[in-house]
Amino acid sequence: MLRTTVLLLVLVLSASLAVAQSKPPKTLDIYVIDVEGGNAVLFVAPSGESMLVDTGNGGDGAVRDAGRVMAAVKDAGVKEIDHLIITHYHNDHIGGLSELATHIPIKEFIDHGMNTQPGPNIDPVLQRYSELYGQVKHTVVKPGDKIAIGGLDWRIVAAAGDVLKAPLPGAGSPNPYCANFKAADVAKTEDDQSVGSFITFGKFRTIVLGDLTLNRQFDLMCPSNRLGSVDLDLLARHGNVNSDLLVYPLHPRAAIMNNGTRKGGQPEAMKVLFASPGLVDLWQMHFSLLGGQEYTVPGMFIANLFDEPLTAMPVAPVALPPQGQQAPPAPQHNGTAYYFKVSALQDGTFTVTNTRNGLSKTYKTENTRNTRTD
Repeated sequence: MLRTTVLLLVLVLSASLAVAQSKPPKTLDIYVIDVEGGNAVLFVAPSGESMLVDTGNGGDGAVRDAGRVMAAVKDAGVKEIDHLIITHYHNDHIGGLSELATHIPIKEFIDHGMNTQPGPNIDPVLQRYSELYGQVKHTVVKPGDKIAIGGLDWRIVAAAGDVLKAPLPGAGSPNPYCANFKAADVAKTEDDQSVGSFITFGKFRTIVLGDLTLNRQFDLMCPSNRLGSVDLDLLARHGNVNSDLLVYPLHPRAAIMNNGTRKGGQPEAMKVLFASPGLVDLWQMHFSLLGGQEYTVPGMFIANLFDEPLTAMPVAPVALPPQGQQAPPAPQHNGTAYYFKVSALQDGTFTVTNTRNGLSKTYKTENTRNTRTD
């Protein structure tokens, strides 16, 4: 009898172990959504808890962009947005909120505080915003704050024109790329106020900084690198300006650019990215006419095509008009929009998938990279 009991116990334990080993490991899933040169990134933790960073454009693009966010939400199986960060109050980041809020409940709104650029176009948007956050939880963050999300270490590293002062664990090395930087003497805008986040899932690290300006990038990364390194860089400012003093010490293995056809991807920014030490791949939301074929990535790494294909893709970058002159309208893209999906494991391995063509590429853990320990 005893032998039979022991045998049964061994069989039960073996079966339990086999089932446990057959279950796929839980991932942090990130959806980088095409909102035509705006911003909307959905994070879904293994616990199922969700964080959306920005909501895309308003105006004529609100219904379109809210629909694109909801497509990613549906793919992720999310029923409500647990947390929403509005990085700053520009229409391409908060404009889609009112429409989105009619489709899905939002439980918490997170921002940097008061608007620094009032005006007739944004004031009604912010009035509606205040009505929405007045009904639920509203949190104003500052650098150093943590946002509680099950399974993730979510830290605020920039907000309201201020940046993190103390380095994150494992960071703090001198940044050699600061030496040649000269701060621009320009007035602060809402871009400077951007809420920036550093996200850790086990050994996997990524960053999303909204439209943080060069001056604020310098404040954050100089004279020492307060952030350490990341595996995936969700590029700031739509791939318009990402300085070497920010990108190079972060040492990402891959980067995703949320650019539009005539927004982001300019030659100077692309030069910085292509020269980034350790960067294996750059993924672009759109082919940028501002970069042309001279400064772009292979087509398989681009998520969206033109609705009406050009007769030929320009090799040379399209020149921007002189300051104060209106640029010609960008080619329209109101059809099917594709997004990038990132699935990250706790060991630092992550996979990026282009949903337009199904291309997936996995970036394995590098043992030589520094790891954070708290």
